[in-house]
Amino acid sequence: MSSEEKPRILKIDILRFDPHDPEDFPKMERFEVEEADGMTLFVVLNDIREHHDNSLKYDFVCRAGICGSCSMLVNGRPTLACRTLTSKLDEHITLAPLPLFELIGDLSVFTGKWMRGLNEKLETWIHDKENELNVDKLEEKMEPELADEIYELDRCVECGCCVAGCGTIQMRPFFKGAVGLNKIARYHLDPRDKRSDEDYYELIGNEDGVFGCMTLLGCEDVCPKNLPLQSKIAYLRRMMLKTAVKN
Repeated sequence: MSSEEKPRILKIDILRFDPHDPEDFPKMERFEVEEADGMTLFVVLNDIREHHDNSLKYDFVCRAGICGSCSMLVNGRPTLACRTLTSKLDEHITLAPLPLFELIGDLSVFTGKWMRGLNEKLETWIHDKENELNVDKLEEKMEPELADEIYELDRCVECGCCVAGCGTIQMRPFFKGAVGLNKIARYHLDPRDKRSDEDYYELIGNEDGVFGCMTLLGCEDVCPKNLPLQSKIAYLRRMMLKTAVKN
């Protein structure tokens, strides 16, 4: 924006609701904010809370797209507020909390509770009893290409965008979702994890796992880290089918 151009006045409609107040009810509230160069929605929300309404609830930690805390619906699309430039949006912007997760208030949702339950169900940690008993044993060497592939999947920040963008999970609440299947793919690739294909089949070889995915591609479309979610789901599906045939 040049010095001669007048800054836009952004009209921000936010879905407000406090589920802990029995007298409150969901409602849209509009705020007007003057746009600045390089402004993100995170900056917009800070401006609203500082100059308009300090009761507005939303989450943030890193402001760099690493923690995943500021995920929300922006014009109906799941994304991270800290990575969304207002210059890429129209003057009228609608914000709402991610669906499916427990609502804390306004734009703040409890993604951690859902993610923790998922991690416990899928046992997302290295399973190697031999190394657990012998802490001095060195890990096996890993090829750099495999390490890079594992690291790529480890970039998931558990923001919940893929969960909110998943059509399957809207109909099947116990579906593991792309975030869960991504984690399984990560550990299946890891040679330090000693679980068998049959062990993994017990975790995801069903309709709530990899066979429940309808391949709508919503998860990959909205993933802020651009993870190869669908290719890994396809990889797991092939692995599960081989395991089922073998048994």
